[in-house]
Amino acid sequence: MGLYRILLKVTVLFHRLSTSLILLCLLLTSCANSGLGESLQTSLAADPKLKDTAVDEQAIAPTPSPTEIPDSQAELPTAFPTEIPQYPAAVLQSVNESDRATQWASADSSDRVFAFYQQQFQTNGWKLEESPLSTTQGTLVASRDDLRVTVTVQPKLDPSNTAPTANPVVGTDFTIQYQQGSSSVGAALSPTPSPTESTPTPQEAFLGLSGSSDETAPPSQPAVTLPPNSFTDIDKAPKELQPYITALAQLGVLDLLAGSKEKASVNNFAPNKPISRREYVRWLFAANNRLYRDRLAQQIRPAAGSSQPAFRDVPVGDRDFAAIQGLAEAGILSSALSGDLAAVTFRPDAQLSRENLLLWKVPMDTRQPLPTASLDVLKQTWGFQDAARIDPKAQRAVLADYQNGDQSNIRRAFGYTTIFQPKKAVTRAEAAATLGYFGYQGDGISAQEALKTEE
Repeated sequence: MGLYRILLKVTVLFHRLSTSLILLCLLLTSCANSGLGESLQTSLAADPKLKDTAVDEQAIAPTPSPTEIPDSQAELPTAFPTEIPQYPAAVLQSVNESDRATQWASADSSDRVFAFYQQQFQTNGWKLEESPLSTTQGTLVASRDDLRVTVTVQPKLDPSNTAPTANPVVGTDFTIQYQQGSSSVGAALSPTPSPTESTPTPQEAFLGLSGSSDETAPPSQPAVTLPPNSFTDIDKAPKELQPYITALAQLGVLDLLAGSKEKASVNNFAPNKPISRREYVRWLFAANNRLYRDRLAQQIRPAAGSSQPAFRDVPVGDRDFAAIQGLAEAGILSSALSGDLAAVTFRPDAQLSRENLLLWKVPMDTRQPLPTASLDVLKQTWGFQDAARIDPKAQRAVLADYQNGDQSNIRRAFGYTTIFQPKKAVTRAEAAATLGYFGYQGDGISAQEALKTEE
């Protein structure tokens, strides 16, 4: 009897629920076209925003705004040689087809752009012809077959940044200019400029040429090569030293004006004038890398602008910082980097002494540790009467130089002598003589040999 009552109540409840559902459906149907129906359908509909923000429970990134889309870059000419390396993170800004020049920009630092092209131009058949001491800016010149490329790199500054302590560099600007076919040798084929175009080129100014004129080069005469003895006063140097000066000048090593406080005539070498320490280091750095241009393992790397200066008086902004700091980082110049904590200054504008010349040049010849030396050994080898006056640090270099035979720097620059005069100032001609040859005991290269390989 109790079970019957329970089943009866369940039946009645189910009947009432069915009736309610039928009435609800009729109500929705009748209100489909009414405002109440629309409101009800809207309230029960899915959120449309969910369709735009999630698919398979993963958020979709919003579409970039127009300001986030990079500006369209210029189009590279179809004639642009494909073998010219293109920096991956650079945008082409402009094209000058008449000059075969392209302007590029990159958000990367200039040292990265510079290092990229310097590395590229040393591989894949390229021949790096010119490279500045700086590793952050300057001009690189390279050739491959009949193609010659010039890349000029410079940091891009933020014009809106006027704070003196803030970093104004915001990227890099660089240009790529090329010459192909007969145009790549235009310097050897084009006629000499007319007398009205008498301004010398940078290379002519560097070697002491005064430019074209009716008296020196008629317009119809082609300028094929730079003449030897471009300095007008080489004949004032000792005769035995003149070939070294001429060869080094033609190799572009004897830069007289860079870093100098006084401007001198580019035609005068002043061979008998004392040379400063900074000037000799500049020549030493340039001569080594020029003579060993095809042997990268023998080259000295220029210091980066981010290097901590090894000397207080040669800051990063110094014109010769890359060379002086580079030789210090290579251990050629004694500094705190090589363990000499007392060498805190370099005295770049002081005159170069003979013993310092040997101390810096001989390690570039031997490429190995210097031998142990003593006064007795120096007297037995060189026979110098003033051997006791030579600084102990330089004695080892003087002894190693003796072991280099006829290619000794002392014999080449000073001739036969029984007095070394270690504190005596070195002349420019004598300095050039020491740089005319790099090597040890028959394994080396001279400036004259380097010139022959370029002919």
